[in-house]
This record gives sequence, C-alpha cells and structure tokens, in this order.
Amino acid sequence: MDFTVEVEDIVAMIVSIICGGAIGFEREYKNKSAGFRTIILISLGSTIFTIVSRHGVGTDDRISANIITGIGFIGAGVIFKDKISVRGLTTAAVIWTSAAIGMTTGIGYHALALCLTVITLGVLLMVTKVERLIASLQKEQLLSVTFAEPEFSQIERLENTLNTKGLLLERMDITKENNHLMVVFKVSGKKKYLVKMSETLATVPEIISFS
Repeated sequence: MDFTVEVEDIVAMIVSIICGGAIGFEREYKNKSAGFRTIILISLGSTIFTIVSRHGVGTDDRISANIITGIGFIGAGVIFKDKISVRGLTTAAVIWTSAAIGMTTGIGYHALALCLTVITLGVLLMVTKVERLIASLQKEQLLSVTFAEPEFSQIERLENTLNTKGLLLERMDITKENNHLMVVFKVSGKKKYLVKMSETLATVPEIISFS
C-alpha cells in the first residue's frame, strides 16, 4: 500500500507537540511525575495513532478506542495511594486530556486543539489559585499519629491540646501494631493553625511519628 506523507499530517504533529509542550511545561514547572517530555510524547503518540487510523484501510474507531484504553494504563501508573491520601489524580487527568488533545490534532481540528490546550492550562493555573484561597480560609486534612504506648488517655490529651489551638479533631480510625497505637484524625482549621500543628506534635513525647 502506498503511503504518502501529507502536509496536513506534519502540521498535525507539530501542533500536537506545541500543545503537549505547553501543558508539559506547566507539569514540569510543578515537578510532577509526568513532565515536559512525557506529556509531549503522550500527545504526539495519540496524534500519530489517530493519523494512522485515518489513513488505514477499513478505517474505524478501534484504534481510537485502544488509545483511550492505553492512556488509562499510563494514568494509573502515576497514581499513588498511602494510608491516608491518594496522590497523582490530577497528573493522571492531565495525561488523559493531553491524549484527547493529541487525537484532536490527528483528525485535523488544530484550532480546537489549541483552544483546548489554553482551557487546560487555564484550569491548572486558576484552580491552584482558588485552592490557595480556600486553604487560607478553612481546610481539612487527615493526620496519622503513632503513639509509643497503647494507652487511650494519651489520645484524649492530644485532642485537648489541639482543640485549644484553633483546630477541630475527629477520630477516623484506631489500630494497634507492635504494641503501638496508630490513630487517624480528620483535622480542620485555618492554614496557619495547621502549619503550627506540626510544631506542636513534634514536642509531644508520647508521639513517635506522625504524617
């Protein structure tokens, strides 16, 4: 089968690199696991697969569907879960969106792809400012504390101490391991009080670790 490189395809790949590079730069600047090169390659790869699908014999949506499935696996690889939080969801969503933008350039909708890139960057930048504003007012976070001794009285003392420092605590989980009590609290309060909380916890002799 004859395959001739078309100008339209070259333009699609260039636009894909520009769009992926713009989003990847923001991720690299924030030191995320999927950075500049990764996002460019995801966007470009999606564009190439879409171009191949468009030129193929008996073209259908199977390649596009497999792009979505494959990107899902890549996105899952950047998500990390520990005992009290899940990280990487935003980066996974950015990977998903970058692939969609790459597919958009692959079918020739370059103006739409550039518009979607601007919208994506706007969401990433503006949401950060909104999150900072919310954090300055009131914030909730999970606190995991490990006590040296399996005594419940020390839990109550810690709660009383933090309650007097502008914070509200709610017990979420209590476990015992190697003769140590591990307690997960939901803590709410203004950001300045949450920052000082770490200093307070570091001075409590009954606590051997916290996160």
